Amino acid sequence: MKLSNLVLLLIIAVFKVSAQQHNPNDQIISRQWNIIGGVSFKVVKNQEMYAVYTNEIKKYANKSFELEGYMIPIQEGMKQSKFMLSTLPINQCFFCGKNGIPAMVYVELLEPTKFTYNTVRVKGILKLSVSNAMDYPPIVLVNGLLK
Repeated sequence: MKLSNLVLLLIIAVFKVSAQQHNPNDQIISRQWNIIGGVSFKVVKNQEMYAVYTNEIKKYANKSFELEGYMIPIQEGMKQSKFMLSTLPINQCFFCGKNGIPAMVYVELLEPTKFTYNTVRVKGILKLSVSNAMDYPPIVLVNGLLK
């Protein structure tokens, strides 16, 4: 799957959390995820979509930001340095398994880490892209470290 198609799926997924049939104990709910969940999207053309950022999330742009979530791999292998971080585990994600679409953020770690089904806590610099969200993830944690 092309990265742009994956990005499109993930963009749609990031903010459309609805009533889902999943184990409520598995879903990560936090102030940080609520901030991310406030972002919406504006479709300009069929192939152009741009994030509309709230003032709340703009306060954290280019600053340290920490999120707890589940790893959703986007590349093969047990070691992951780039992945999606989700509020739901992979087996409960709409396009990965079942049950509705969870909120997600693209993560770029400084060093690869072993994939896990458990939650991870990532601290990195929050980047908000103004590029076409069909080509690049709108919300990225760069220079990430596992806490």
